[in-house]
Amino acid sequence: MDRWLVNVPVMTVWTSYDSAREIDMEAVSNPVQIESWLDGLTYKTRLDLFEQNLIQTQVLYGHEVKIIGVKKDWAKIIIPEQPTSKDERGYPGWVPMCQLVECSKSWRFPDCPIVVVTSPKANLSTEANQFLMELSFQTTLPFLNEHDGMVFVKTPVGTAVLDLEDVVVFDSSTSISKGNGCDIVSTGEQFLYLPYLWGGVSSYGYDCSGFCYTIFKANGYVIPRDARDQANFGTKINLSEIKPGDLLFFAHEEGKGRIHHVGIYYGNGRMLHSPRTGMTIEIISLKGTVYEHELCVARRCWVETETES
Repeated sequence: MDRWLVNVPVMTVWTSYDSAREIDMEAVSNPVQIESWLDGLTYKTRLDLFEQNLIQTQVLYGHEVKIIGVKKDWAKIIIPEQPTSKDERGYPGWVPMCQLVECSKSWRFPDCPIVVVTSPKANLSTEANQFLMELSFQTTLPFLNEHDGMVFVKTPVGTAVLDLEDVVVFDSSTSISKGNGCDIVSTGEQFLYLPYLWGGVSSYGYDCSGFCYTIFKANGYVIPRDARDQANFGTKINLSEIKPGDLLFFAHEEGKGRIHHVGIYYGNGRMLHSPRTGMTIEIISLKGTVYEHELCVARRCWVETETES
């Protein structure tokens, strides 16, 4: 399997090499026009991303994927950093070849110091301070050096610069500090009112499980990408003992059927979640809603500290 790097701010992963529609061309180009693409979608064409099973997930700039097949100008890939029961090697799907660049031998990821974008979005510039692209929350790139409030990073195509205020530098990907339940809630709050996007794993739009996957990743935890896999991960918690930061899962047939949704427990009977197409990330009370009747299981995927116990 060949190692490749994502060479656009957000790469959408499609179900098939022919899933993208005419209205999706801005999402499969390079440079990609992610905001323009989303602005051009109606409620119906957004909903069809789910109802017609067009999109699987997304991957961020500089992240590694592996090509396992090619058809026309498209590559079938797996994403090692997104665990899934669909493929033990990583999340599978199809992406346009134009959004990938071959991974060089000098790309020492993940053993080198890294820079992680912690602002919702951050501007990536050249060393001469010329704007290159806007990056999403949780974009991760190798660290080179820091000078006068600017952080120099390695990118798939050379050296670039980020503002220190938008990032955090870690010794390696394994040294990211692990947050507690309250940290998870606090991280998620900054995306309130962001529109839902089926398959979304970027700060341009999240689906329910993509939101949870990303918020946990920002706090040092790698959990599965999809809700049904997440529901079997971590420690099962009695519903009467849930704490802020726990994952809540919801199933059809009043909690007895197939799991279809996940959210983060906010505390005091409330949930922080990305609900569905046409809505935005919100905090709601469970009482008196369909979620109250569909709640079926809770999982704790974070480390409880002494001050919280």
